[in-house]
Amino acid sequence: MARLAQTHGLTDVQQEILATVRDFVDKEIIPVATELEHRDEYPQQIVDGLKELGVFGLMIPEEYGGLGESLLTYALCVEEIARGWMSVSGIINTHFIVAYMLKQHGTQEQKEYFLPRMAAGETRGAFSMSEPGLGSDVSAITSKAVKDGDEYVLNGQKMWLTNGGTSTLVAVLVRSDEGHPEGTAPHKSMTTFLVEKEPGFGEVRPGLTIPGKIDKMGYKGVDTTELIMDNLRIPANRVLGGATGRGFYQMMDGVEVGRVNVAARGCGVAQRAFELGVQYAQQRQTFGKPIAQHQAIQFKLAEMATKVEAAHAMMVNAARKKDSGERNDLEAGMAKYLASEYCKEVVEDAFRIHGGYGFSKEYEIERLYREAPMLLIGEGTAEIQKMIIGRRLLEEYRFQG
Repeated sequence: MARLAQTHGLTDVQQEILATVRDFVDKEIIPVATELEHRDEYPQQIVDGLKELGVFGLMIPEEYGGLGESLLTYALCVEEIARGWMSVSGIINTHFIVAYMLKQHGTQEQKEYFLPRMAAGETRGAFSMSEPGLGSDVSAITSKAVKDGDEYVLNGQKMWLTNGGTSTLVAVLVRSDEGHPEGTAPHKSMTTFLVEKEPGFGEVRPGLTIPGKIDKMGYKGVDTTELIMDNLRIPANRVLGGATGRGFYQMMDGVEVGRVNVAARGCGVAQRAFELGVQYAQQRQTFGKPIAQHQAIQFKLAEMATKVEAAHAMMVNAARKKDSGERNDLEAGMAKYLASEYCKEVVEDAFRIHGGYGFSKEYEIERLYREAPMLLIGEGTAEIQKMIIGRRLLEEYRFQG
């Protein structure tokens, strides 16, 4: 079958990795995804398969046991995995945000301790920034860390923690006033803590509770939870980077990677929706011919394919910009905004092509229709992306009057 969204300029190694992941998706994910999703079942067998392929170490440097690949390679793999089942890409995304933050900002001891186990998939990462009354306003974080000798005592409640139950390492952003006098800008008094825990639910270590999974409209299979800290004691050597007050910048750096990931997920889901729509349009007949031969459907397919191509191009550009070492918040914001919006539209068009059958749980498009809205929210809403884009444009095009 011909494919949209080809990426030019890839190395032989990148092409081989993508071909391996694509084959795994076609054989191991797509045939079981809808059944597992309807049961809200964690895809353990799929995760184990990705672990064997080395996907959990994709962007981790070779010196720590990873493959040392680029963000672009990772994003293209995510696109393929999301084409199979978006929830699986979510399991990988949070893991890689934490691995990236460790690689970029961790102390040497933290890198040597965590990254080899993360590359092997033995340690699974999650990151926690949001809170119940917080939304997009990160500066309003109320969870707090207080220094007590060689430890910090953490208290507060976090929300929307992907991999909350299955992860064994959580990067948690809290307020830490130690060393930062009253009146310090909120983003300069935040710290990221590396919190190790047991997998599962309930009290997973003294002072840390992971309640049961949040029941969601879509994005099932992957566990989304709260995180409650009640006098949770963390040693000082588990402050990411070894110094307090840097957490906001560390998290925002990780979120840029996350936004490229969400864009890649949007591309993958949209591509799958197009595949389902174009296949169904050639099988379903009305008025004596396949509906694909009706001009109205051809117009719809043309619009869908163009959106898939455009979103893919912007995602690839954002990934390559980050890989070059340049600032990419503008490109990542644009890619995340466009890909998530286009994904919603392409999925809805595929749903319309299916007619009444799109409403049936027997058809895969029903699952995609419930999954796409999450991308409009994850890693920052469309409104947040527009704020980022607008501010950056004003920086770049400052009026010299």
